[in-house]
Amino acid sequence: MSIVIFAIGELLTGAAHSAVETLSSDLPVESIQFPVNAENNVHAWLAHGDRGNGAILLVHSMRSNRLEMLSRARFLNAQGYSVLLIDLQAHGESPGKRITFGFRESESVDASITFLQQNFPNERIAAIGVSLGAAAIVLAKHSFKLDAVILESLHPTIEEAVENRLKLHFGEIGPLLLPLLLSQLSFYLDIPTSQLNPITQIANLNSPLLLISGTHDTHTTLPETERLFIAAREPKEIWIIPGAGHFNMHTYAGRVYEQRITAFLHHYLRQ
Repeated sequence: MSIVIFAIGELLTGAAHSAVETLSSDLPVESIQFPVNAENNVHAWLAHGDRGNGAILLVHSMRSNRLEMLSRARFLNAQGYSVLLIDLQAHGESPGKRITFGFRESESVDASITFLQQNFPNERIAAIGVSLGAAAIVLAKHSFKLDAVILESLHPTIEEAVENRLKLHFGEIGPLLLPLLLSQLSFYLDIPTSQLNPITQIANLNSPLLLISGTHDTHTTLPETERLFIAAREPKEIWIIPGAGHFNMHTYAGRVYEQRITAFLHHYLRQ
């Protein structure tokens, strides 16, 4: 069993590098890099919109890369928004040795917001994050104030996120493995797992919030999403999508998703 736990821990935290630049994109983008620190850069795509319409950071989910956010970038850029699609640390082409469930990924978000503020100084700025990307936005240092934030499929605590996944893979015995796996994660990441809980930080966002989840999400349950919503500060909205699970909400809800996101962003970025 210890071998199984070791393998799960390695699978959860191992880097998810992939070659992104070699893949085609039908959205005209500029390939860019900007620093996170003295050693690492964020690899990203930037698509310019119309001046004065706002800029939006798009942050992908776990073990994915910026391509996941491409469909969102298309419809947002078509409405005149500038969009920045990034590879989080240890994902895509951005360097990093371990996935840290939002802890070090939040540094990629901080660097991205700084980049947008410097390059779009008079624009309002929003961020959309999915799962790990949402956690990275919430766990960022918040030295900045975003004009709007959209969080999709976000877990409240690392314990619940891991336990839900253990249940899916191992059934009722899954939760019995939770203490061992959490201790292994803490060892791998060299940080206490208490620093990985978005619910303790979400009130620090100080930005208008739209929280999105699905009724059939078994990775982050509806009661967990509702707890996050209660913990967040006003102004805030919640959208529970009937039938949706833990997957790409834009792909699932299509035009309805675009209409809901557009209305929220227009209100806070273009009022």
